[in-house]
Amino acid sequence: MKTSHTFTILFWINKSRSSNNCAELYARVTINGKRTNIGLKRKVDIHLWDIKNKKAKGKTREAKEINYYLNLVRSRLFNIYQDLKYKGDLITPQLVKSIYNGDSINSKTLLELLEYHNRKIENTLAKGTIRNFGVTENYINRFLQQNLKTTDINLNQLNYKFISDLEMFLVNYYPKSHPKAMSHNTVMKHLQRLRKIINLAYQLEWIDKDPFLRWKPTFEQKQREFLSANELNNLENYKFPIDRLDRVRDLFVFSCYTGISYSDIMELTATNIITGMDGNRWITTKRLKTKTSVRVPLLEPAKKLLDKYSNHPVTTHSGTILPKITNEKTNLYLKEIADAVGIKKNLTFHMARHTFATTVTLSNGVPIETVSKMLGHTKLATTQIYARVLDKKLSEDMIALQKKLELKS
Repeated sequence: MKTSHTFTILFWINKSRSSNNCAELYARVTINGKRTNIGLKRKVDIHLWDIKNKKAKGKTREAKEINYYLNLVRSRLFNIYQDLKYKGDLITPQLVKSIYNGDSINSKTLLELLEYHNRKIENTLAKGTIRNFGVTENYINRFLQQNLKTTDINLNQLNYKFISDLEMFLVNYYPKSHPKAMSHNTVMKHLQRLRKIINLAYQLEWIDKDPFLRWKPTFEQKQREFLSANELNNLENYKFPIDRLDRVRDLFVFSCYTGISYSDIMELTATNIITGMDGNRWITTKRLKTKTSVRVPLLEPAKKLLDKYSNHPVTTHSGTILPKITNEKTNLYLKEIADAVGIKKNLTFHMARHTFATTVTLSNGVPIETVSKMLGHTKLATTQIYARVLDKKLSEDMIALQKKLELKS
């Protein structure tokens, strides 16, 4: 069924609010019997206004300027109406007025988008992820102030050049208290977060095109460090005279044999320990970061650590199954632990997950699909970054085979 619209534009002045014989000029837009008034932010001499013909009368310069302005307004309002009609949108006088005044969705700003995005993720993403988005937002604000000399821009101003200029800004930016500028991969991470935010605007139809359409992220390959079997053994058996180092070591080793991240370990309670179908103890939890379910059978070293802290004062007080220590202190103490044990690598807690994936599981023949499931990865490709250890094991196996063949010859 074809729908027709009636559309009229009428100009008038508001004499009731006149001052010094000058009155505000208005445009009245009527669509299908419904109307709205649009203030044109211009005043007209009452004696110059032709009430019957709805325009300025006479041929004076002032009259001609007013009528020329009215023609421009009429043309703009008509074009707005025609655009909406072409798109098949529901057309109302209020919508036409909103677009005319620049209040449409196309006039949304970058800061409005950031605020909307923050509200959207505040109860859906992990705290660490939200914090990372906040860091990216701070850099965007600095870029606006330092490079563009502004505090905000319209979304329709975002283009490939904006992205390219932001990338150059981040590459050359020296974060406070850092000895050097951001790494290439860190810059890419910030741009990827902005891309997710801009994609939200595109899905909401706040922008007509995606400025990231031609942008491709490039990441430098980084070697993910992990502990070798010998290093892990030395760490497990080292006797620490200081309790705080002993407890942090235990947390790290527990992660090495379960693959569970620091933030998830801090939330583990007795309810996360179940008895599996095999009769052994398992950990079942959900990753705070991705909400992915994780089920990990407990290996003997992990069981011993749970038994060590069962009914221990530090866990009884916190209600957790392992000691609770802040992330900052944990990684700080790991530096002391590495020095004491003689580990030359930059020991961080996240290295424990890498060690679980490589030294403990993949290098011992555990299928990569199983490892991926235990790590709580949502994509197998994420786990495949550890697959290089398989090449190392393949080489070792072939060397062993070569030696056997040599003995037979």
